Parts: sequence; structure tokens; C-alpha cells
Amino acid sequence: MHPSNVRVQAALDAAGVTADVRRLPESTHTAAAAAEVLGCEIGAIANSLVFMADHSPVLVMASGAAKVDTHLLAEVISVTEVRKATPEEVRAATGFPIGGVAPVGHPGPLPTWIDVDLEHFPEIWAAGGTPDSIVGLTYLALVTATGGTPIRVR
Repeated sequence: MHPSNVRVQAALDAAGVTADVRRLPESTHTAAAAAEVLGCEIGAIANSLVFMADHSPVLVMASGAAKVDTHLLAEVISVTEVRKATPEEVRAATGFPIGGVAPVGHPGPLPTWIDVDLEHFPEIWAAGGTPDSIVGLTYLALVTATGGTPIRVR
């Protein structure tokens, strides 16, 4: 496995979450690509999106069917301004490239918010640290592994 996949697996194991990072034969760097490869609804893909909230990075695990409302997000997390992070800011905050950002395994703590719409799926899929890796989780396992706070993102 790639070192990023190993880091994600170690973080899942440390959180007591039973889930395995697996590499796929093709890239799953977008929610649509992941849903197609996995044969699931796009809503079951947990996109790892990094935003800058008053100049500090936050992670939002959003359903692949959702477009995050940044005004609502700012209100819910009590900040003044929210904007999408640049690729450089994403890598600095998570240690992963865009398209492979995992929910765990970051270089340091990252405030995490989890889209409540993901709860509707018995299994959800998140990136495993590289654009060609994935990890299947339950909603509860995602909340547990990340220490994230469930919110509405749209």
C-alpha cells in the first residue's frame, strides 16, 4: 500500500474503527467516478472537502450529492467567512492531494463537520489517502473515526 493509505489505515485502527483501505484499479478522484466504480449512489460517497473558516482549515465530509452552502456552513460553525481551500492549503492541512483526501490521518487535528445526509446510507465511501483508494464505513464509524460533528451542509 501507498504510505498515505498506511497512514489512513493506522488512524482508523487507532480510533477503533473496523474498516479497510483498499486500492482500486482506476482513479476515484471525484464522487461521480467513485460511485461508478463502486456501483453505488453518488450520495453514498463522502467527499472530503477542505474549507478555510476565518483563515483556519476545517474538513467537511459531504454527501457526493450535496453542494455545500458556505453561507450556511459559516453560520452553523459560528465563523464570519468560509471559502474553499486552495490545493496548497488542502495539502498543508491534510497531507493529502485533492481527490485523495481521507477523513483521517492528517498531520494534526482538523475540525471536522459531517453532512447528516450521509446517515441515510448503510455504507458510505470515503477516499483512502490517494485518488485510487477508498474506504467503506458506516455513518457512525465516520463520526467516531473523525470525532466530527454532524451538521446540515445544504
